[in-house]
Amino acid sequence: MLTHRDPLPTRPRRVLVAGVSGSGKTTLAGRIGALLGVPHTEIDALFHGPGWQPRADFMDDVDRLTRAPGWVTEWQYPAARPLLARRADTLVWLDFPVPVAMGRLVRRTVRRRLRREELWNGNLEAPLRTLFTDPDHIIRWGWQTRHLYRSLVPALDRGDPGLRVVRLASPREVEPWLRNLQLSATSGW
Repeated sequence: MLTHRDPLPTRPRRVLVAGVSGSGKTTLAGRIGALLGVPHTEIDALFHGPGWQPRADFMDDVDRLTRAPGWVTEWQYPAARPLLARRADTLVWLDFPVPVAMGRLVRRTVRRRLRREELWNGNLEAPLRTLFTDPDHIIRWGWQTRHLYRSLVPALDRGDPGLRVVRLASPREVEPWLRNLQLSATSGW
């Protein structure tokens, strides 16, 4: 497993970003896509239909996305993870401390709700009071799954030697890693 200091041996073209809810996967995926000149597709937009219902075409969309020569997306959804990992060349794991990820998740959820930001296919964050009544509320989900990737990513790293895994252990490691990626991208690999 690589760290923020390790250079990548080749230019990534098909990149996954993994991490718990609130860790910053989507933001980082967008930045990676811009640096590499490949499209970023937000996987939540493929998964969630109106009324938060899963879209029937989700796996077909993931298949289509991952057949492209270059892409960046988030490594989410159990049904999609194997296909995403099989077709990716690089996985960037945001393995941040729980207080960091949970703090970000709470701030993001409150901001989205108060501003009534539309997410995917017309969906809005649930009312904040449902944190106490809905077992699937995003903040409760974030807490319940806060350690999920600590077993998934190392197992993937051991089981797929063709996939480069980069572990970023704190937000401070993101910017140096992106600078290295940018330098590598401009040097032509």
